[in-house]
Amino acid sequence: MGKPDALDRLVQILIALSALFSLVNGGVMVFSPQDWYQLLPTVQATGAFNQHFVRDIGLAYMTSGIMLGYAACFPSGRWLAALAGALWLTLHGAFHIWELMTGTGTAHVFWMDAPGVLGPPLTVWIALGILMARQRIAPAGVPKSMFLRVIDRLSPGESAYFHEVAGAPGHALEKLEHFMPATMHRHAAPADLFHMTRLGATLIEDCGACALTAARVAVSDGVPRTVVNAALASKPLDGDRQAAFDFGQAIARQSPDAASLGGAIEAKYGRTVRLELAMTAATVRAYPGMKRGLGLTTSCSLTKLEL
Repeated sequence: MGKPDALDRLVQILIALSALFSLVNGGVMVFSPQDWYQLLPTVQATGAFNQHFVRDIGLAYMTSGIMLGYAACFPSGRWLAALAGALWLTLHGAFHIWELMTGTGTAHVFWMDAPGVLGPPLTVWIALGILMARQRIAPAGVPKSMFLRVIDRLSPGESAYFHEVAGAPGHALEKLEHFMPATMHRHAAPADLFHMTRLGATLIEDCGACALTAARVAVSDGVPRTVVNAALASKPLDGDRQAAFDFGQAIARQSPDAASLGGAIEAKYGRTVRLELAMTAATVRAYPGMKRGLGLTTSCSLTKLEL
């Protein structure tokens, strides 16, 4: 949710390295096929030079490199591009392994080719494994059953509307999944201000279950539990936290106070922070609004708002 940490940067580097290798190798194959063939004795052992064939494979490498380069800029949101970019590289590596296992190829040639054939796809899969282990991937593209299990675990007892959306025709759930990351966009905003704004806006919608979900997310993002419980109880908060909470409520109420509160936040923290707070306050209201429309909202007054 916040700025990329060291592991996020590692993921970017791993994918970028595979992208660079694929683009360079593919580029040489396409634009200097004869030189590429002469450079690799293991390739020469497979048969005579075929310019058309070398360039065909080079285009496949370049396609993978373009997709991986695109994914490296924003791996958590473009993990499907990384998956697609690694597909041909993975199948190519699997083919070499099959040749070794069936005796079609020799062990000597296999191990000479291994760094360039197995290294790039393995690097991408390690990067994707890190993302998935940390639950840092955008929900769009996750298999429906897996997504619903995660939602049930993170929001027990209040995820019925996700199941209803999942059963609707026209890929409704997939479209909702593309929207969800927008409500959690935080890059420059301090975590406590971001989540106070988010909680303030959610509480105005009078959905107790939604407020508790927002509160759990805040705690998981490092906001002290005491601060979150104070916000749930609408108790006075310290300094800028109160301003952020009021900003979220003003946006939800469509109050003219949103302009002055936002201006004060912008003067102290900058335009980008104001944008991120405004974005979460405006978009988080979609969830209680949807539940209200489906008749599934539970009032805050009927819910114990405490973690």
